[in-house]
Amino acid sequence: MYRVVRIEKVVQETPSIKSFYFVDNSNPAPGQFYMVWIPGVDEFPMSISAIDDLKRFTVKKIGDGTAAMHNLQEGDRLWIRGPYGRGFKPTDEPALVVGGGTGMATLAPLINALRDADVIIAARNEKELLFVDEFPDKEVHIATDDGSRGFKGFASELAAVLIDKKEYGMVYTCGPEPMIKAIVDICLARKIPVQASLERFMKCGIGVCDSCSINGFRVCADGPVFSEKELAQMTELGKWKRDPSGMKVKI
Repeated sequence: MYRVVRIEKVVQETPSIKSFYFVDNSNPAPGQFYMVWIPGVDEFPMSISAIDDLKRFTVKKIGDGTAAMHNLQEGDRLWIRGPYGRGFKPTDEPALVVGGGTGMATLAPLINALRDADVIIAARNEKELLFVDEFPDKEVHIATDDGSRGFKGFASELAAVLIDKKEYGMVYTCGPEPMIKAIVDICLARKIPVQASLERFMKCGIGVCDSCSINGFRVCADGPVFSEKELAQMTELGKWKRDPSGMKVKI
């Protein structure tokens, strides 16, 4: 069942990313997602980037659906269903949260729920960094591929530096899948628990169509958040995904 929500506010976060605020009486957990339908255009999965009374989708313009969403303004409507999937399991132990690009949208509610967390926010360049000033009570580290701000290099490289300096009870990550794969490998090698939120092409969002499968796991229903034991079984992680036709293609 779809329900209609009204866009209360639109914020341009980066040159390619916008946030859309709305009111909805659902009660999502950090890491869960919704299916968003724009009539006449497309339906697509969308992680929730704020779970308070005023909720938020944070969207990068990539395809036809997200381009249409970027054209929406305050007062326009969205058709949504959800929340769906398995979210993050917060910990009371010191945690490291690693977000790349729009992966920060998925991680934001989790970061706010954690008592003790260091955060890595990463992007290709300074202009594309997301939510840099949103977590004043956390230790935030910046990484950019081009070195325009903070650590010059990949998020996984900075994560390895921090992990070697401090003992973390859990690592959380979301972002480009090659980055996730690198973070998971670091954690597995050091025997550190890790939870990763994966993104795959989804048609149904409820575990029926299997278009989002990875090594037998359905990202929409079994995930999108997976533990280190599950991630260790995913030989396709960071290497293969499925296109809209269901064909396996290289990442």
